[in-house]
Amino acid sequence: MKRESEFEERNKTQQYIKDLMAPGSRLSGIFSDRQPVGLARAPGRLDVMGGIADYSGSLVLELPLHESAYVFAQFHSEPIVRVLSLSMEESTSTREANFPASAILGVDGLGLTYEFIHKVFKDRPADMWAAYVVGALAAARREGWMHSLTGAQLLIVSNVPEGCGVSSSAAIEVAALFALSAAAISMNHGVPFPNHEAALLCQRVENLVVGAPCGVMDQMTAAYGQRGQLLELLCQPASVLGSVPVPEDLEFFGINSGVRQAVNGADRSQVRVGAFMGYRMLLESAGIKVRPGRVPGQLFAEDNRWHGYLANVTPSELEGEFSSVLPDFMSGSEFLACYGGTTDAVTRVSGEVQYPVRAATAHAVNEHHRVRLYSELLRASPTEHRNLLLGELMYQSHASYSACGLGSSSTDLLVRLVRQSNPETGLYGAKITGAGSGGTVAILARKGVSDTVHAIAKQYSVESGRSAHVFQGSSAGAEQFGTITIPGASFFS
Repeated sequence: MKRESEFEERNKTQQYIKDLMAPGSRLSGIFSDRQPVGLARAPGRLDVMGGIADYSGSLVLELPLHESAYVFAQFHSEPIVRVLSLSMEESTSTREANFPASAILGVDGLGLTYEFIHKVFKDRPADMWAAYVVGALAAARREGWMHSLTGAQLLIVSNVPEGCGVSSSAAIEVAALFALSAAAISMNHGVPFPNHEAALLCQRVENLVVGAPCGVMDQMTAAYGQRGQLLELLCQPASVLGSVPVPEDLEFFGINSGVRQAVNGADRSQVRVGAFMGYRMLLESAGIKVRPGRVPGQLFAEDNRWHGYLANVTPSELEGEFSSVLPDFMSGSEFLACYGGTTDAVTRVSGEVQYPVRAATAHAVNEHHRVRLYSELLRASPTEHRNLLLGELMYQSHASYSACGLGSSSTDLLVRLVRQSNPETGLYGAKITGAGSGGTVAILARKGVSDTVHAIAKQYSVESGRSAHVFQGSSAGAEQFGTITIPGASFFS
């Protein structure tokens, strides 16, 4: 049944492309008939458990969503990269030739450092949305997976909502990289990516080009997720343990709170820094040696106890042996004076900021433990008791987000409405997702209670005054879905 569904979805994609590119349509004539066009599709993701603990080495469970981003890519001889973007609705609602978003970048900068490309887009904030796509091209060239190519034209068509915590950015990055790869390979100017390399490359784009301090779970799910299954990823640094099928008696939903998340928001960065500060303090208390790195404020640990990951500290260790080590808050200047820096290669400690050290450290440690329990329970026999325990773990995760300072009144309201509905209605648990501070709430429900979830969304809209999109359903990641190579304009004739 799974293969048939994927086959049907791929056929629908083929027809959608033909409709987009039909003579006289809005998108006809965008691509020339001189070079092949690569097309890839990557889904958004629902962060069921793990969330912001990924950068501390946690286990995470991620569901690829039905909502997806499509990217078309074609290489050409002009020394520019042009990026166009449409929503799925915009692509079919009008035949006008203008585009809501477009960006043009000279190709010379694509062979230079990530820092240079980051500065280019930082100086052009109106074009920052294109950094995900141009960054994918630049990273592939810099790392040697594509070569001997000049300029490119890319078109993004997506129905993954932005800023609501379901990782529209990773979907676009991954789709762009797979589309570019398909176009390059068809021209004998590229080679297939080794296992997991595409996701790691996209994470580099997010960290070093966009400037967002994310872990790798979003890109891994967009690239390698499977329909109807939770990607089980141990972020040490990116080990796919497998996929956990969603139990037949259960279903996951997401409700967007309507409060936009910032991709590189300060709160998420502060929690990440706070967690690495806590890890540095635990290293000191345990007598584990550290040594300075090449960059001021970055350290390396000779950690044979936790193997470099805060998530490997057990909850009992944290609350027992190290209960008195961590302050609730500490200023960056005080920390640097005492400890010299952290082992994080992405963020830096800012002297004037007060960081939530204890809560951020405890979240990483306890979330890893919660996700491990959650994974085991999903594999257990289906009982109401199991479902209630799964829901409780989600509620605990949500509370931990709030303790870190990543909660919001909007997501708290959604979680409260789910809790007040009682398990008899088929709703077992809910939690804020992704980076927190708004965005989407993940919900665990009994199979077949979609109407109840939509009623919760409607009630939330009435009480909050915000619209509430419901995410339902799953789809394949980019690798499982596969790429499509279109032989120039002949495909559209």
